[in-house]
Amino acid sequence: MSVPLSILILKSISDLRKHVSAVRQPLHKVALVPTMGALHAGHIELVKQGLTLGAHVIVSIFINPLQFAAGEDLSKYPRTFNADQAKLIDAGAHAIYFPDVNEMYPPGFDVTILPGSVARVGLEDACRPTHFQGVTTIVAKLFMQSGADYAVFGKKDFQQLQVVTHMARDLNMPIEIIPVTTLREKDGLAMSSRNIYLNSEERAKASLLYQTLSHAAQSIRQGQPVESVLKYAVKNLSDYGFEVGYFEVRNANTLEKPIDKNERPIRLLAAVKIGTTRLIDNIGI
Repeated sequence: MSVPLSILILKSISDLRKHVSAVRQPLHKVALVPTMGALHAGHIELVKQGLTLGAHVIVSIFINPLQFAAGEDLSKYPRTFNADQAKLIDAGAHAIYFPDVNEMYPPGFDVTILPGSVARVGLEDACRPTHFQGVTTIVAKLFMQSGADYAVFGKKDFQQLQVVTHMARDLNMPIEIIPVTTLREKDGLAMSSRNIYLNSEERAKASLLYQTLSHAAQSIRQGQPVESVLKYAVKNLSDYGFEVGYFEVRNANTLEKPIDKNERPIRLLAAVKIGTTRLIDNIGI
């Protein structure tokens, strides 16, 4: 695929559909990278993954109000469109889908999509009960609006990845979900748009989350009792000043707690708060 010197910006559903229709050829697939902007190297990795598929890559930038509950940071969420556009041109993306709120949720909009059981397992849903309904609604709309062949998601938001994957499967959506390994800073911290909220002291501590996950995963692989490993991990993080939301071992497909100690695949998932910033991460076992 040739690398574009500029990038097309699409602001309406009709323009998006016309563009996809124009670029699609018998062997020319379209990859969608859904984002809320404030792009970092992790997002760019998703674009690169789309390009390796030989696809025409469209990145959506839309800060979805349905994903934010009362009191959450919708108004404070970083809006950096010019910088995002420059990064996407440099990465070789072909188009940006940048609709406004009225385009996505016109007057009279009142239909949402209820997510499946993976959104009711006591992880992110426990503290953000309406979040995944917002995710499934906007992602379904993006899938239908774009008609993309692929949708590229990172593994950092692992529960979100499973929610979207199950939705596409169960509703027979003609799109393939492409999961991409979490991109990390040199000290292991998962890249996230929320990392900019960390002050210097908090940033220095933040890598302890990944270190704790890695140590716990290794301990479980070595056969140490899971409950003891989890208890130690929570205490370790708490001792360093983290407020632990959860630190759990779950079946990687269903996100339910494993029934058997030999059950596979399983995944460690964690959410912590340091200062005012909430961080999530996960690791396979």
